[in-house]
Amino acid sequence: MADQLLDVKGLNCPLPILKAKKALKDMAAGATLEVQATDPGAVKDFEAFCRTTGNELVESNQRDKVYVFLIRRAA
Repeated sequence: MADQLLDVKGLNCPLPILKAKKALKDMAAGATLEVQATDPGAVKDFEAFCRTTGNELVESNQRDKVYVFLIRRAA
């Protein structure tokens, strides 16, 4: 279970990434953020975001029409 949940359903690029970046900034290193999005582009966006920021994309899956990402904040 994630330490924090971020619901960005209904928002399109780049808003899910921007809101996740803001949420992660206020979290402790090692804490996890679950992001729920409906934008299909979010899959590639969050992969690239985690790769470039050093945060870990722990899990990425789809539940019905909702994309769910579990991100661990980098140190």
